[in-house]
Amino acid sequence: MTHSSGKELNGLDNPGFTVEEGSQYCTLPELGTNEKSIKEEQKKGKAKDQSKLAYCVTDVPPWYLCILLGIQHFLTALGGLVAIPLILSKELCLQHDLLTQSHLISTIFFVSGICTLLQVFFGVRLPIIQGGTFSFLTPTLAMLSLPHWKCPAWTQNASLVNASSPEFTEVWQTRMREVQGAIMVASCFQILVGFSGLIGFLMRFIGPLTIAPTITLVALPLFESAGQEAGEHWGIAVMTIVFIVLFSQYLKNVPMPLPAYQQAKKCHFSRIYLFQIFPVLLGLSLTWLMCFVFTVTNVFPSNPEAYGYLARTDIKGDVLSQAPWFRFPYPGQWGVPTISLAGVFGFIAGVISSMLESVGDYYACARLSGAPPPPKHAINRGIGVEGIGSLLAGAWGTGNGTTSYSENVGALGITRVGSRMVIVAGGCVMLLTGIFGKIGAMFASIPTPVIGGMLIVMFGIITAVGISNLQYADMNSSRNLFIFGFAIFAGLTIPNWVKTHSQVLETGIIQLDQVIQVLLTTGMFVGGFLGFVLDNTIPGSKEERGILAWKESHGVESGESQLLSEVYSLPFGIGTKLCAASWVRHIPVCPKRASGSTRQEEPKTLGEENRVPTGSEQDAEMGIDTKI
Repeated sequence: MTHSSGKELNGLDNPGFTVEEGSQYCTLPELGTNEKSIKEEQKKGKAKDQSKLAYCVTDVPPWYLCILLGIQHFLTALGGLVAIPLILSKELCLQHDLLTQSHLISTIFFVSGICTLLQVFFGVRLPIIQGGTFSFLTPTLAMLSLPHWKCPAWTQNASLVNASSPEFTEVWQTRMREVQGAIMVASCFQILVGFSGLIGFLMRFIGPLTIAPTITLVALPLFESAGQEAGEHWGIAVMTIVFIVLFSQYLKNVPMPLPAYQQAKKCHFSRIYLFQIFPVLLGLSLTWLMCFVFTVTNVFPSNPEAYGYLARTDIKGDVLSQAPWFRFPYPGQWGVPTISLAGVFGFIAGVISSMLESVGDYYACARLSGAPPPPKHAINRGIGVEGIGSLLAGAWGTGNGTTSYSENVGALGITRVGSRMVIVAGGCVMLLTGIFGKIGAMFASIPTPVIGGMLIVMFGIITAVGISNLQYADMNSSRNLFIFGFAIFAGLTIPNWVKTHSQVLETGIIQLDQVIQVLLTTGMFVGGFLGFVLDNTIPGSKEERGILAWKESHGVESGESQLLSEVYSLPFGIGTKLCAASWVRHIPVCPKRASGSTRQEEPKTLGEENRVPTGSEQDAEMGIDTKI
């Protein structure tokens, strides 16, 4: 383990966190590090900056930090997880059945937890949350808008709806089963694309000018929805934004003295950089508390038509009181799924958009978590596991599939905590909230403008991460300026036009119309596809395109190969035992062994060369300066 003197401090500016020079990866100082000498090095300018990580992808924070940060990631994903069932409820004829809506929310929590754990352990192995995808909403709404599936008029009248009647149950469950079947068939296509290695093959043609518009257009088109949620009460939304910005940017270097316990020192106070580690969680909690106070004191209006009504904390009280304490979601809980080709073709288009978004998220997540860019075998596994996740989501009946959550990639950029064990904790939190109905209902009651304020910050981070990929390309080149500018503008213009003029593109073939509409209304697909085509067809050197610099910045030297192995190899000995045979190199999802290497000559891993303390050692060192 190296001494921290002379090394670059990370974003916490805390001598408890250091980064090996020239590497994105975190190491720790040995006990007895001279804090004064470190501060002197800072003054000399040898400790740069604010862009390093507190915990990188392979680090294991103390268990209590894992739980708290996992809850924060769950809260970050909460907006999308809750929004999808609520959006679908109207088309499923459930707008007047709040209890079933809460069941759908609990189910999507539960399945998202399962998919997150699968992705972290067996998929791309990056700290990335899995959850419902908005790419599947368009084909779902298009399918349910067909005359055969339109809701009966009596289901629109609350006084005529008896949520417990067999007739009403059959009305919404037949629609849900149709959606389930289409999702499950389309997910098989994603599984095939991932595990066959087709995505990994395509990655040799994808560079910064494809990734940049794809990631950027994940967030840019969402300004309207984020603005609508925040606009339910701009005062509360701005309060949320101010708290998050205050904690993550202005107070990030301010340590908080908190009580701690160690065997050597017993009870004592330790300085913890709390504001930087938990800015989102603290911001949401404080604003939620203020909403509760304003609700109790009747500062917010009680008239549902009045501005600011959705900032109240008591408007979803019925869901909280009706939801059971325990409910275990299970496959086929709404009945046996049915299949129709009309829905399958539309969902395949949604799968394509979701895959392209996820590939961009993998690269963004790797950058923000201190990992090398994911190799082809990791991307193959990631897409394949996402397909398995969508298959499970269809079987459980969430009404949606799964994808990587861009919002949580943004959370990595704010907290600078990239440990995948934190995401494991977040997945477990989602599993528990899916089982404990009251907890899920409580989280679902977060006021709308609070979520809107949070999304504005997160989407801004995602947009910036996308644009940051251009640092590898020559942006003095008119070729590159044209490709990026055109891809971004077309990715905003074309979907906006198609949404308002969809009838112009109608061919009379429902399935084809759904595919066209889904693809052309998805900005990330339009921009990413144009960037991909133009970057690979307009003449330009690899240096000009940024491909060389992009790869060299994460150069696959011997050390980087070691990091690749530790970050992306399969767990539990699968990568070293089951994938050790020579014929395994032909399997697209297995890590490739270096040519000429033997079992005895395998390179040391990051943990062997720069061991990261775990357990009690991290309680003493990681993120905590015990001198006060």
